[in-house]
Amino acid sequence: MSDEIAELEAQQALLALRHFTYDDAWTLGTLLVELARERHAPVAIDIRRGAQQLFHCALPGSSADNDAWIDRKRRVVERYGESSFLVGARFRAKGTTFEQSSRLDPDRYAAHGGSFPITVEGAGVIGSVTVSGLPQAEDHALVVEALERLKGAPGRL
Repeated sequence: MSDEIAELEAQQALLALRHFTYDDAWTLGTLLVELARERHAPVAIDIRRGAQQLFHCALPGSSADNDAWIDRKRRVVERYGESSFLVGARFRAKGTTFEQSSRLDPDRYAAHGGSFPITVEGAGVIGSVTVSGLPQAEDHALVVEALERLKGAPGRL
């Protein structure tokens, strides 16, 4: 197992939350917007619990293409229960790509960084948080940073 895969798996384990409410979705979404604005990042942000979209924001410089990428990356999280970046890394570690070996339609699924499972302790994966608009490693890192801040806030998750 590569160091990258081990790090991505550890992130998911550490970022499991005690709960995730509608208010938590709002807090996470607005935190992502603040971080993206500070960096002038042209991103779109999406947070889902099951099939319900709880938060969506498109910042200047993003486009409808980012929404399409969000949908494709989110479907990977829904199918695998792991971050889209981790799923892609696992295929790369096997010397192939997700597109070549997953047998899934690349117009509907993209194992590119930026979508992360929302995991609740005792319940498992209950949703996803996705960012699109930056290179995949940066999309992933932005989501992880926001989840770390949310989880680390006093009295929070």
